[in-house]
Parts: sequence; structure tokens; C-alpha cells
Amino acid sequence: MDWDHNASPFNAVPPVVLALVGLMGAAELWFALSQAGIVGSTRGGDDARIFALQRFAFSGEIMGMMVERGEYPPSQLMRLVTYPFVHGGFTHMVFAGVFTLALGKMVGEILGQVAVAALFFAGVLAGAVAFWLLAPGGALYGAFPGAYALIGGYTYIMWVHLGRMGESQYRAFGLIGILLVFQLVFGVLFGSGSDWIGDIGGFLAGLFLSVPLAPGGWQRLMARLRRR
Repeated sequence: MDWDHNASPFNAVPPVVLALVGLMGAAELWFALSQAGIVGSTRGGDDARIFALQRFAFSGEIMGMMVERGEYPPSQLMRLVTYPFVHGGFTHMVFAGVFTLALGKMVGEILGQVAVAALFFAGVLAGAVAFWLLAPGGALYGAFPGAYALIGGYTYIMWVHLGRMGESQYRAFGLIGILLVFQLVFGVLFGSGSDWIGDIGGFLAGLFLSVPLAPGGWQRLMARLRRR
């Protein structure tokens, strides 16, 4: 995993990343058109967004009921992978989309497009499971768990890179550290729910899954462990 320091920062974004962000943007476009009364049966208001959240957001309560009954209807199970494409508002989607674009581009250039998709959806699933276990009565929506999984992938890439450079590898955790501090300050000032649980679950999934997904990553890790 080598960094190309001469590469342009404006290289094409991997198509899989564009597709993920495109789905987020398409949902927001539909909500905007519905609110303007151009599409759908409503005239103004946020009815389309409310309906989408009720239909596609991940529900810890519904997940608990499915596990308790041992029944997993596809119409409810799909919430595990649909919730990242529905956001609480346009600004929420913009921030999640920017994170996904930036981190997806960097991770995709090193690990490839398949790895980006695998990391994103692994983070989405891990984030939902973590949220269900620790905040079982809440609802989770938005792409941040998937974006944080890409941050996990970026962290692993930086860990390997810094190790090759002979520098402190713990610097690789600088980005996630800054984001966690920001979330803490934001939560203290404005109040926040339990979404951060899903974000941390996504980050950890992305971090650990990057090891087998990276070219030679698993072999490199095992060789290092044997040396110790």
C-alpha cells in the first residue's frame, strides 16, 4: 500500500462511491420535489421524509421483536441496509455524503472499489447491531456508520504507511480522535441522541475488516505478530 504523493487530489472518484452518494442525493431530491408538490400526493411539508424514515430507518425496537419471535420478514430486515440512504435533513445528508466521498476516494485508491463497498456496508450492519444492543429503543438513519467504516479503513492504511515510514503509528488514529472530540462537544452544547453508538460500531468494523481486505494485509499482520 504505497501513497502516490504526486497524484492529483481531483482524480476521478471511484464509481461505487458515486453510486452510494448518488442514492443519498436521489432520496433528498425526491423529498425536495415532494415538498414542492411536484411529485407524490402531498402538497408541501415533510410527509415524504417522515414516511421514508418510518419505512426504511433502522428500528432497534423492531429488530428486538424479530429476534424475540425468530421471524425475519424481508420488508423489515431490509432496514439494516436501507437506513444509510435516508437522512433527517438536507444538511445531515450533505455532511454524510462529503465524508463518504472524501474517505471513499482515498480508501478506494488503495484498497479498490470492492473493498469500499464491503467496508461501507459492513459498517452499516455493525453500526445497526451496536445501536440495537446499546440503544434498543431508538431509531438509526443516515450514512454516518458507513462513512465511519471508511474512516476505519483510512486509519488502517495510515497505520501501515506510518509503520513503513518509521513514524509513530498511533498518529493514524488522529482523525477518529478529532471526530470523537467534536461529537462530544457538539453533544454537550446542543444535545445528541445515541447515533454515535452506530458510528463507533461502523468505525471498528471498517478498521478490522481492512486487515483482510488490504493487499497482503492479513499476511503482513500475522508476520508482525510472529515477530513479537
